[in-house]
Amino acid sequence: MSDVIALIFDFDDTLAPDSTSGFLESIGVDTQQFWSGRVDPLLNQDWDPVPAYLHEMIELSKSRAASSGGAEAIKQADLVNWGQRLPLHVGVATLFTRLREQVRKRHPQVQLEFYLISSGIGDVVRNTPIAKEFTDIWASEFIYDETGGISFPRRIVSFTDKTRYLFHIQKGIVGPAYVGKPFEVNRKVAEDRLRVPFDQMVFVGDGYTDIPCFSVVKRGGGYAFGVWDPKHRDKRSRAWGFIEDGRVSNLNQARYDEDAELYQWLEEALTSLASRVALKSRQYRG
Repeated sequence: MSDVIALIFDFDDTLAPDSTSGFLESIGVDTQQFWSGRVDPLLNQDWDPVPAYLHEMIELSKSRAASSGGAEAIKQADLVNWGQRLPLHVGVATLFTRLREQVRKRHPQVQLEFYLISSGIGDVVRNTPIAKEFTDIWASEFIYDETGGISFPRRIVSFTDKTRYLFHIQKGIVGPAYVGKPFEVNRKVAEDRLRVPFDQMVFVGDGYTDIPCFSVVKRGGGYAFGVWDPKHRDKRSRAWGFIEDGRVSNLNQARYDEDAELYQWLEEALTSLASRVALKSRQYRG
């Protein structure tokens, strides 16, 4: 019987504005041209969206390096620096402390953990001010060439790839002990030995790559919340489709201050899960 509940986030447009577009803008790239002129043609050739954008970032880096003697290649330090200074949505900086306090106050025996599963760039999200809040982070990764420039995707996290990491959380295959052990997730774990069953999870995301996670968590008895960036109202209709399709439990603006509706729903969902877990724990032990 597990006393752990998990709140799992996507990153881009969920906790922060699109970090890849923000990074490209920060180094002077026309993002409209990047997405519509470079990435969209690959999608028309049946590329998956995530390797398509990673490939085009590598090609962009190579062309910038060639025209500048290597000085303008996209390097790891550039991604790290952007992660340290990218903006977050309202309330995100204090969100984790507030939610931990609410769960601890009502059910101190229940442990709340946070996880991040993103199709964005790992060297960006792992260097944000909130990275320390997460028990584990999974995102797309680059390797770097001898000059330091991005060279090849080391990990691609897209669509159903994201659900793989839900099973990592479910089975407790998280943290440094499991780095370099990709096949551990296939290990069979008895139902009563699962560290975080799906009905003890909450997943928050905004986009198409989150749909498999919405489905797995919601079907497993947990909560799935769809969000949309209030600065990009054009994305609201896409998010509304998640409600119409029954993918999510609720839909809100991606604001996390104490008065925001999304924050209040998250607090209610987590304290409700904690109550359920505490009750089951008492019954199991008593």
